[in-house]
Formats: sequence, structure tokens, C-alpha cells
Amino acid sequence: MNLIDNTKELEDACKILKKQKVIAIDCEFLREKTYYPIPCLIQVGYDEGAFLLDPLAKEMDFTPFFELMQNKKVLKVFHSGRQDIEIIYNLSGAIPIPVFDTQIAAQACGLGDCVSYENLVRVYCDKELDKSCRLTNWQLRPLTDEQMEYAAGDVTHLLPCYHQIALYLKENNRENWVEEDMADLVDISHYKIEPQDAWLRIRHNGHSVAFVNALKALAAWREERAMRQNVSRQNIIKDDFLINIASAFPKTLEEMKQVRGMRPDIAKSVLAKEMIEVLSALAERGLDRSLGKLDRERDVTLPPSQQSLYEILRLLLKIKSNEYGVVSHLISSEKNLREYIKNPKAKNQILTGWRYGVFGKTAEDFRRGKLGLMYNPQTRDINIKEL
Repeated sequence: MNLIDNTKELEDACKILKKQKVIAIDCEFLREKTYYPIPCLIQVGYDEGAFLLDPLAKEMDFTPFFELMQNKKVLKVFHSGRQDIEIIYNLSGAIPIPVFDTQIAAQACGLGDCVSYENLVRVYCDKELDKSCRLTNWQLRPLTDEQMEYAAGDVTHLLPCYHQIALYLKENNRENWVEEDMADLVDISHYKIEPQDAWLRIRHNGHSVAFVNALKALAAWREERAMRQNVSRQNIIKDDFLINIASAFPKTLEEMKQVRGMRPDIAKSVLAKEMIEVLSALAERGLDRSLGKLDRERDVTLPPSQQSLYEILRLLLKIKSNEYGVVSHLISSEKNLREYIKNPKAKNQILTGWRYGVFGKTAEDFRRGKLGLMYNPQTRDINIKEL
């Protein structure tokens, strides 16, 4: 097997691939200390074999591959494809379409949450994958035959898995069960970086207007710095430390030194100075009070009076997920369940589409007093009963 590192060979490969109805894609990359992943290898599988593309080849024009990624007649299959799609987006500026993720779809087949590629191949291909090259440095050249064979295996086995999963979904009328998650996978908001939204990814308990404004400003500063220097966010300032600074809202370097957990080296660094400048600019232009309301709306902490209903609905969700042989998370996340309890009339996943038929109607009927739970001591089961 050869590594494609020139435009002519890439063009020839893409001529073959664009004739396929389905192809499988995987990327090997490094992301230990950088903000952006470093693509080291792109594997593309089809029914007759696989092509290995070298993104480190400086003279190769990847335009034929990018055009293939936008070919709507060719389905692109990934396994846990979020980072692979991110790499393709970073290289080309476009999200590949259409896509199918076998890890997402496997949930609807009863294989559990976040099933690994190894387990997928074990179930559908009855094979044990060679893991010897799992921790290899894909950035080094030349790649050995062993490395290339290992990399090819990440896509050559994926297509048989896809075909069996697709057949199961069709035969069990579950194709629509994965459509929403597949659509979410290609939502550009996951890949187009907006520093002003970086604070939304940080878990916190504070909800005051000053804190939320400070956290948003500091998170945007950190995001922009990480992008500019191409280093990970946590290598600049860790989340918990950023939260402490936002809570303290220091106005001077002396106040910055008093922030809980502040290290002397950071207090004396340019980072501290830049954060003071960010907070000073925020104080000067005034706080955005709408952020406090937005943050409170995002908080799905339930009061004690609603906690019992939440626990019962979790039990109902478990009963229904067992009935359908899928993980409960596929039907509803715990956050989604809390949002429903907090505001049952608001738009919610469980109240639309297939999820309503599987669980949403049951939740609604229970909340309205139409259903109850009954324990069977003989079978030791808990059953749902109409009242």
C-alpha cells in the first residue's frame, strides 16, 4: 500500500471514489498541546480497498479531495467523526456532506453509548483489530508498512459495519432515530470558532451579572490568544482558575495576586496584565445585563420540590429505553429531562418526532396524572400502569 503524496495520484484516487455511493473516512492527527489539530494522515475506504492521503505533503493540491467531500452523491461514513470533520473543515473551510456516523447510529441498534471502533468491528465483522500502532507518531515520515496497514484498517472494516447498521435501522424503522443527531454533526457552529461564545462551554455555578460578563470577556480573550498562538486553552489558563478570576473581578495587579489559587509566576506575567486590561475595558464600557438572564435560562438546576418528579421521570426513561433496547441517553439526556420539568411547555426533543412516541407521551401522561408505576414482587419488575 502506497501513501499518496502528489496531486496526480490524488486526482486518480478521487476519480475512483466519486463513483462510489458510500466511502469511509478517518483521520490520524496530533493534538497534545496545540489549539488546532495537526492532520497527519487521511484514510479513505471504499468497497475495493483504501487510499491513504498525506496532508503533510507540501506540494499536493487537495482540491480533488475537497470537491469529493462536497459531492452530495457520495455518503461519507465516519466513526466518532466530530474531530475528523473538524480537520476537514479546517483544511477546506467546508463541512463534508452528506455524512453518517456509525458510533451515533450504533446507539439505535442497541450497542450502547460511545461504542468503540474495536467493539463495532468485533460485533459486525467478527474480527479483532491489531492495536500495536495505536500510540504511533503519525507525524513522522516515512510511515512503515505496518503503520499503513493499521491505518487502512480504520476504514476498510468500517464500510461492512455501516452496511449492517443501515440495514438494521431500515428493517426496524429506526432511520429517523439518527437523523437529528446526524444533522447536528454537520452543524457549522461546532466547527466555526466564535471567541465571544467560548464562555458557554465553561461549567460554573455563578450567575451574577458581573460574574457572567467577566467570564465571557476572559473566555473570549483566552480563546483569541489560544488561536493566535496555536496552543490549547488550558495551557494558557485553566477553566477553574478563569472562573476564580471572573468571580473576584480584580481591577489591579495587586488584587489579581489575591485571587484564590493565583500562582506567583502568573501574577507577574503578561497574562495577568492582559486579563486586568480585559476586565478594565469591560468595567469602562458597562455590563451587559441581558447576559445574567441568559445564564439563568441556561441553568437547569431544579428546586427540591421538582426533584422527585425528575427522579421518577428518570425511572420511566430507563424503563422505556430497556423496552426498546437502547441507551437512555439516545432518547433524552438528563439535562434535556431537567429542561422539560422546568418548563414542560417549552420546545423540547422529547415532545417531537420519534422521541415523543417512545418516551415523550409517557412523560406527559405521567405528569398529568394519567399513568402510575406498579411494582411486581413476583418478577421484581416496575411496570407502567394507566390510572
